[in-house]
Amino acid sequence: MQIAQVMAGYSLGGADLLRRAMGKKIPEEMAKERPKFIKGATANGVSDKKAGEVFDLLEKFANYGFNKSHAAAYALVSYQTAWLKANHPVEFMAGVMNCDLHLTDKLAVYFQEVRKHLQIPTVPPCVNRSQAVFSVEDGRLVYGLGALKNVGVEAMKLIVEGRGGRPFATVFDMARRVDLKKVGKRPLEMLARAGAFDELDRNRRRVLESLDALVAYSAAVHEQKVSSQVSLFGEAGADLPEPRLPGTPDWDAPERLAEEFKAVGFYLTGHPLDDYMGTLKRQGVSTYDEVALRVQDGPHIAKIAGTVASRQERKSARGNRFAFVSMSDPTGQFEVTLFSEALEAGRPHLEPGARVVIQVEATSEGDQLRLTGRTVTPIDDAVLSAAAGLRVFVEAEEAITSVAKILADARAAAKRTRGGPVTLLLMHPSLPGEVEIEVGDGWPVTPQVRRALRSVVGVVEVEEV
Repeated sequence: MQIAQVMAGYSLGGADLLRRAMGKKIPEEMAKERPKFIKGATANGVSDKKAGEVFDLLEKFANYGFNKSHAAAYALVSYQTAWLKANHPVEFMAGVMNCDLHLTDKLAVYFQEVRKHLQIPTVPPCVNRSQAVFSVEDGRLVYGLGALKNVGVEAMKLIVEGRGGRPFATVFDMARRVDLKKVGKRPLEMLARAGAFDELDRNRRRVLESLDALVAYSAAVHEQKVSSQVSLFGEAGADLPEPRLPGTPDWDAPERLAEEFKAVGFYLTGHPLDDYMGTLKRQGVSTYDEVALRVQDGPHIAKIAGTVASRQERKSARGNRFAFVSMSDPTGQFEVTLFSEALEAGRPHLEPGARVVIQVEATSEGDQLRLTGRTVTPIDDAVLSAAAGLRVFVEAEEAITSVAKILADARAAAKRTRGGPVTLLLMHPSLPGEVEIEVGDGWPVTPQVRRALRSVVGVVEVEEV
């Protein structure tokens, strides 16, 4: 633009039109500009020959110069970011994740990079350790409170400011120091689901169900502070009685993960398939990482388990329906494509949150792994079809009744009768050793049953065999 203005007498607007013609690489537009450029340059005392040479250079630059200049700039930025990632990976990933703070899909990819490839230790969302955005603490990536779904950064700054340099001791302490009404109930619900209050109260369900009472208590405390009332007990609001929290039992492990998923947008502290992995491995079910590794040797058929995140159905030009199913397992996130026949048969089992085993054809397209689904099976049916057995270690005789009831209820509710053997091992100080009681074969020994047995008072351990 400066060459056109100074040498050929272009106006600023005219020079910008020349720039656009160069940028869009339109030969016809550049041809129109040539006589105008030469005429203007001649009027400024430049020979026709020299003006033509200069315009030839401009025309040449229009063909490839823009790409070259952009490539140089991108190369420099690529080098800088590669150096930062190699030498300061934790700080680099914190910065990258802060750039996409509210883009859950991108955060899921970044977090997978952090945990699996860079193996950076992480700190989950925590009102006592997290900042409003992603931060670094002692070489760990600390999850930012503002990165949760339906949570604003400004609201989270209120919590960080209220915390100051002194961690919260209890949820009531936090309610007294932070005006929870200003934070908002919806963000507080996301914090509870994500486990951000775990250091104050590990019962996430109780905290979630107590938020109305905590917000009301916090509002009353802060109203007294604003009114400058003096309390006989010291700080304003300190004499207000703390609300009584309900004795609600906490969510079990799958429920905790499901609620965490609602707040974070992906599984952060575990995965719903964790309890299934041993059984699935015996069934010949592969993880996503294992399939991705084997496909390097060529296409193959595999069984892969996953939790459904979403299902997007489309219609082909011929009117056939197909679907892209987003899934995850403990090793990563992936997508399975199902065409009409497989989709029709598997659709009832592909709702978000469902856990399934899919037989897939795995192929590689460039650097991308392509998974095409053939059959879909609910995971509980898949693991029950070749169930292992259980050894239940019991230290209290009264626990035997509870164990028997759980097994009987599970058998009555099971859709399929095939199961595995269960053995009780009674341990008691009055006994010379372990007393082994064979309960019989054919019992459902799913992860849900194992979790239920472990929760029984008097059960020491549940071992899969």
